[in-house]
Amino acid sequence: MSETKTIYKTSEPQSSPLGAGGQIIQDNQDYTLFSWSKQKGTDPIAVKYGEGVYFCDYDGKRYLDFSSGLMNVNIGHGNQRVTEAVMKQMQEVAYVTPGCVTKVRGELGKKLAEICPGDLNKAFFTLCGASSIENAIKLARLYTGRHKILSRYQSYHGSSNGAMSASGDPRRLPMDAQQAPNFVHFDLPYLYRWEYGVETQDSASLRKESVSSLERIIGYEGANNIAAILLEGQSGSSGCFLYPNGYLKAVREICNKYGILLIMDEVMSGFGRTGKWFGFQHHDIVPDMIAMAKGLTSGYLPFGCLMVSDKIASKYDDTVLPLGLTYSAHPVCCAAALEILKIYEDENLIENAAAMGKYIDAQIEKLKQKHQSIGDWRNTGLLGCLELVKNRKTKEPMAPFNAKPGEMVVMNKVAVKLRELGMYTFVRWSFIFIAPPLCITKEQVDEGLEMITEAIKIADKSIV
Repeated sequence: MSETKTIYKTSEPQSSPLGAGGQIIQDNQDYTLFSWSKQKGTDPIAVKYGEGVYFCDYDGKRYLDFSSGLMNVNIGHGNQRVTEAVMKQMQEVAYVTPGCVTKVRGELGKKLAEICPGDLNKAFFTLCGASSIENAIKLARLYTGRHKILSRYQSYHGSSNGAMSASGDPRRLPMDAQQAPNFVHFDLPYLYRWEYGVETQDSASLRKESVSSLERIIGYEGANNIAAILLEGQSGSSGCFLYPNGYLKAVREICNKYGILLIMDEVMSGFGRTGKWFGFQHHDIVPDMIAMAKGLTSGYLPFGCLMVSDKIASKYDDTVLPLGLTYSAHPVCCAAALEILKIYEDENLIENAAAMGKYIDAQIEKLKQKHQSIGDWRNTGLLGCLELVKNRKTKEPMAPFNAKPGEMVVMNKVAVKLRELGMYTFVRWSFIFIAPPLCITKEQVDEGLEMITEAIKIADKSIV
């Protein structure tokens, strides 16, 4: 006989001061855990519905989503074409084992091969960005017979053990003692804080030093021990740091020279986010593997993909490929992804991302004249962030890297003001991220920048 669990409430439900969504918030706080947060004192938004670049809470307050959720809702909220595609697939078959095939699995794989450059023609479907990275790392080691993975400080590749160990993000520090072995990090400075060159993105000195530093590390670690170099297609939540011109080409050449695989993490920067299908396409290279997620289904369903070159895949024509996931190539997720790829094309979203990115760049230049706290603006397409400083000459950040709570006073006030004004976006350390859905219009950009300019007035008061 099964047991019945009784949940005892300490008090009768009462009307919440949080408004119409109060009970929803309370249930979530009582019975669920929140990511990257202290569990007491959370103040989430109870979201009722979303459409386009907006979502609304249960009190009817509308928020402009200026970070596309977590830089994943690329097509915007509430596109019913995805709902219809998912419903149709579920009415046919909702799950098959990965050893079986579906029509939509083959169609999606074929479409991804079409949009990926070079010989990146084989798709291994995963569940999310972290599982794409984990399988990329595993496959790189299996294929090369080597064990070390090189990746960048100030990068993020996911929160699972291997992906977090590969990351150069301070969120990995609490689990340093338990991190996976054989990950080596290297530094890649960004121009705004590069002390030895002029502040132009084609700074030869920065590129030269960055490439030389990487080659030295390869020498120290032993090229024959290195399976892969893992890099983001375009830097994201670490600060949207731009690669020096020619840097990724040089990395590709280094990989070719030493037989090292190049894995590009396009989880955040992929699927039109930067104004091209993939961030690395701004640098005229072709990697050996691409890790995908986020924009692949625009957050409508959890899904990911590892795109692999024919050269790597052919090794397993007559050898067992030791990768597997219960939900690999889930037909419902495949259906969502295939429809979303069509939406990118039908609605010209990638072209719009490029155009709106240029428009935002121009508008930010005007904001710099109004706000002395804006130190730097880094952007590619619709993946950008403002870096706020206390002093433009010294470049002292408004909040330091990996800031402690007491060092976030000003930026927290900025974040609170943005939310009060009706904006949802990612504020981290001294950064305000601007990464709206790709369907955004000029009028909606202006609406968002007006909120940001109002909030930044708080930071301007801390100029020294």
